[in-house]
Amino acid sequence: MDVTLHLAQQPEADELLGRSPLAALVGMLLDQQVPMEWAFAGPYTIAQRMGADDLDAHEIAAYGPEEFAALLSAKPAVHRYPGSMAKRIQQLCQYLVEHYDGDPTALWKDVATGDGLLRRLKDLPGYGPQKAQIFLALLGKQLGVRPKGWREAAGAYGEAKSYRSVADITGPESLAKVRAHKQEMKAAAKAAKASGN
Repeated sequence: MDVTLHLAQQPEADELLGRSPLAALVGMLLDQQVPMEWAFAGPYTIAQRMGADDLDAHEIAAYGPEEFAALLSAKPAVHRYPGSMAKRIQQLCQYLVEHYDGDPTALWKDVATGDGLLRRLKDLPGYGPQKAQIFLALLGKQLGVRPKGWREAAGAYGEAKSYRSVADITGPESLAKVRAHKQEMKAAAKAAKASGN
């Protein structure tokens, strides 16, 4: 992996996301209940606070839970819920250490199909079906990881020329389109709830 992503909207943070599979996985994990840019800047902030230029699954997995939570809680906090997200990041890294020797690329190196990769992503702590599909779409659309059937496995997020998720953000224009799509979805959900459907 060595591409330019535009998810944090900060050059240093985006550079890390583009070269570090673990940073991308952690950014996706953090992408809930906070603005996308804040979530995807998190891996860079964590690396800086650990005095490193990348994240290491073994190091994070072995970190004292209280110390790691304090690292995420320091101002400015890495997430709105730094304590619970610190725990989730450590669980993710512990899983990667136990199942993939700490190498996140092992998730997709030997996988033959999109369905197979989706299953592996759904097995990750903190990754539900939707997050797994979005990350699969990000891998396929921007990071060159394209096992057979990846678009189908990613569902609507895998569709070409769609603007549904972080997988489709390549700059300010596409970011605006994704934001507009999300606002439409929220408005539709609110209307459906109001009408009792």
